[in-house]
Amino acid sequence: MNLHEYQARDILRRHGIPVPPGEVATTTDEARAIAARLGPGPVVVKAQVHAGGRGKAGGVKLAANPAEAAAHAAKILGMTIKGFTVRRVLVAPAADIASESYVGIIVDRTSQRPVLMVSAAGGIDIEEVAARTPEKIHRLAVDPRYGLLAHQALGLALKLHRDIAQARATADIMQRLYAAFYAVGASLAEINPLVTTRDGAVAALDAKIVIDDNELDRRPEIAALRDTSAEAPSEVAAREAGLTFIKLDGAVGCCVNGAGLAMATMDLVKYYGGAPANFLDIGGSSNPQKVVSALQIITADASVRAILFNIFGGITRCDDVATGIVQATRAFPLQVPLVIRLTGTNEELAVQILTQAGFPALTDMDEAVKQAVAQAKAA
Repeated sequence: MNLHEYQARDILRRHGIPVPPGEVATTTDEARAIAARLGPGPVVVKAQVHAGGRGKAGGVKLAANPAEAAAHAAKILGMTIKGFTVRRVLVAPAADIASESYVGIIVDRTSQRPVLMVSAAGGIDIEEVAARTPEKIHRLAVDPRYGLLAHQALGLALKLHRDIAQARATADIMQRLYAAFYAVGASLAEINPLVTTRDGAVAALDAKIVIDDNELDRRPEIAALRDTSAEAPSEVAAREAGLTFIKLDGAVGCCVNGAGLAMATMDLVKYYGGAPANFLDIGGSSNPQKVVSALQIITADASVRAILFNIFGGITRCDDVATGIVQATRAFPLQVPLVIRLTGTNEELAVQILTQAGFPALTDMDEAVKQAVAQAKAA
């Protein structure tokens, strides 16, 4: 679950990290009033969407006065950034920046530890830094038994600052960021940029936090921060239906049962020259309604040129999946080809159900993927 910048800033502030004041506006009048309260100096107006590259898209503007803040808000509110509509802007005082750094923590699956990353090349996409100048990123895998120790934090901070006072302030921020990372069940928490100002202070100007969805049940106060209006409608619909769904850029819509099978299916689609349009896992349920919901979600994507059902029946019963396919296609006839592969529990009954409804059913996975890729290319 992604948090908006203003929500992430609030979390960092509660953990004692120096974050400049700021308020959220949904109208131009609110933006003007906030700028007046924060004045008399200039303010920055920032789009609040779950997407990077806001500045490049025109979603971050500097305003010299409240009237200019309102004018910028009028242009930013309602604009689309990477497919997301801006419905809120953050208005915050503009900082007199002397230097910018990057500080972030991410769960690393290889080391099975949280990894703290810092770079003096802050203020730009960290992915760009990692690709072009990876030597500028310094990493530390943190032992979760002990947490981020003071000397470890200071050692990394000294790679960002020559001034010992600023290094100590940054080390303290790193330890507090680590505490916030664990407190909210994050999979990623970053400050970019972490700045030093002309008067020597250190502050977090921007914040990004991504919450591990597995943590939400035991952290309802964090789950309440979810903004479904800022998420892709297909992902919201999938979550409400109890499905695991991730939108991708290809043309073959994939519906499977089990994450491992989903990965194997997408790999095979690529192997045979296609590209998956999504990752959709109906799980181990034998509820036909899940299949109906899955087809509704997949067919809502205009980029899908063919649909592939790849079901390995263990706990999931093939006949229930077949029944769901028939129900769904009767409710809303498909406009794209459908390829079905079923094998496992009640396979024979499933084939019978599909055959009676006019759908051929395959049992060979490779053949099914080949057909789906070919039909997607031909569409």
